[in-house]
Formats: sequence, structure tokens, C-alpha cells
Amino acid sequence: MNHIQFEAAKPMDIIPVGRATIDLNPNELHRPLFEVATFSMYLGGSPANITVGMARLGKKAGFLGKVSDDQFGEFIKGYFSKEGVDISQISAAKNGECLGLTFTEILTPTESRILMYRNGVADLQLLTEDVSEEYIKNSKILLLSGTALAASLSREACFLAMKYAKQHGTIVIFDIDYRSYTWKSKAEISVYYSLAGKMSDIIIGSREEFDLMEMLDAKNTVKGYQLAEQYLGYGNKIAIIKYGKKGSIAYCSDQRAYKVDSFSIKLLKSFGGGDAYASAFIYGLLENWDVSKALEFATASASMVVASHSCSAAMPKAADIQKFIAGRTEKVITEIGWRDDVE
Repeated sequence: MNHIQFEAAKPMDIIPVGRATIDLNPNELHRPLFEVATFSMYLGGSPANITVGMARLGKKAGFLGKVSDDQFGEFIKGYFSKEGVDISQISAAKNGECLGLTFTEILTPTESRILMYRNGVADLQLLTEDVSEEYIKNSKILLLSGTALAASLSREACFLAMKYAKQHGTIVIFDIDYRSYTWKSKAEISVYYSLAGKMSDIIIGSREEFDLMEMLDAKNTVKGYQLAEQYLGYGNKIAIIKYGKKGSIAYCSDQRAYKVDSFSIKLLKSFGGGDAYASAFIYGLLENWDVSKALEFATASASMVVASHSCSAAMPKAADIQKFIAGRTEKVITEIGWRDDVE
């Protein structure tokens, strides 16, 4: 069963809001960052990667955000344009703010680290006056990245965008997307994440991110289904909790739960899969697939991206994902009992 109903007449499929950055991935693999001599440059940032993923899957995507007023900002807009993404709501920061930079370290296929430069970044300068009610009204989905809530002015702009979405029947997807940079305290994280979670229709995050949302310590005894029930009670239709190597569980408003495992593949890196997962899952919902089929499609897309050097540039097309699934024999989606857990 597909728990989400989209307004078919809306011309835009999805508008992610938040950060578009530069990813610099090492060309020399399996060594620490300080031993790397060269990098390949890609468009990065979770909401930007999801935008590219949706465009590659044939959906009409826009983007709401700020970029730097320089060559890197032009790179972002140019990359989006080549992918068919509408860039009419991307504007340049005017006070010298920089584009965020992300250096990745691929120590082994299963061990990667990320070094972000997030001081004075352009994406957190998004203003309420940058948010067009008409633009959001004309989209089926607004996708909010939690990193965009880390500071004003972006924070207020995001909540305004969600308010417009709720007023006009635009589905809100909250990708918690926690990054420690810029946040001032755990209390601040909890306040703004939980507010966004109460306004969303679909919420996606790791168990750590759900704990942060509720200000739970690392040794808490709260079960995943209890966290899901709380946000389903606020009006969400689907809550997906990720558990890293243990997979993830999707909890649906009809009290059905699905355990999501991974396809067996040869990893190149351990990051980027989440954005591919999100875009492919959303695609499946837009295609009116059952949740279980959308989840299988999502985990296949994630598997393909973690086997590739980049994130955005590796986002697959729908036919490629279908071909990947057709060549596999593993069962990666299992319906489980509501209170079953992986912890």
C-alpha cells in the first residue's frame, strides 16, 4: 500500500531545500587524508544529491537555496541545469559567504570519514523573502534537510517553506541529516528537529538522529517502534529509522513495518548511499508503488552509489536500478512484527 497521495496536477515533483556544496573525493584510495595528493570535484550536500537523484530518475525537480557569488556557485547552478533541475529559486549570497566544502577520506571500503568546512557558508543565508509560496504550492513534495535548521537565517526560511507546504497540500519530507557543525547545543537540535518532525508527512533518519530529536542519551532504552509511533502520532505517514550495517526499518501508519537489508556488493566507499536511497524511495512513492517495492528500489540505488567514487555523479537512472534488481537473488525487504527490532 502507498500511504501518500500526491496532487497529480502540480507541475513540479519535488523541491529540496538546504545545502548545495562541493564534494572533494580522493583519487588515491585507502589512505588517510593527509597522504592524498589529488581529488575529484563533485556537486555535494544531501539535498542537492537527492535533487540530482530525482532528476536522473525522470522527475521534475527544483531547488531552493543559496550559493556563493563566485565560480563555485556557478558550478552548482551549471551542474543542476545540465541535469534538468529548475534553478529559478537559487540565489547568490551577497556578503561574501562561501560555498561549503566537504573533503572525504576513504580509508577502506567500509571506513570513511568526512571533513566539512561550514563556517560562513552561503546555504545558511537563505532568507524568508527567498521563499516563494507559489513555487512551493506548485510542487508535490517539499524535502527539508535538517542541516538547514542549524542556524538563522536559514532556519526561519525553512519553517516558512513548511508552512506554505502544509497550506497547499504539498507533502513534506524531513530528512534529519544531522551534522554537528554550526549547532550550539543538544537542546537546540532537539527543539528544531522535533518541530520539523511534527510538521512533516515522511521522516527519515538514523537511530542516532531520532535520539537527538528527543534528547535521549546513548544508553536509552526507548525502542525504535516507540519513536516511530510518536511521529506517526503527529501525522507522519511513514517513519524510516536507519541502523547502519544492521539495515533500516520503515514504519507505516497502517501499523505495518518493513525491515530493509542491503544487497551484497563490492563497496568502494561507505557514504552517499543515504541520498540515493532517499531519491529512489521518493520516486517509488511518486510512481504509486507499494512501500515494500519502493524500499527495494531504494536499497538497490544506494548499493549502486556506494560502489561508485562519487555521490551526485553516480546517481543511477530508473532502468539501471531495475536491471540491477533483476540480476539479484537476495531478498532485502521483509515485513516484520511492529515491535520487532534490530537493536
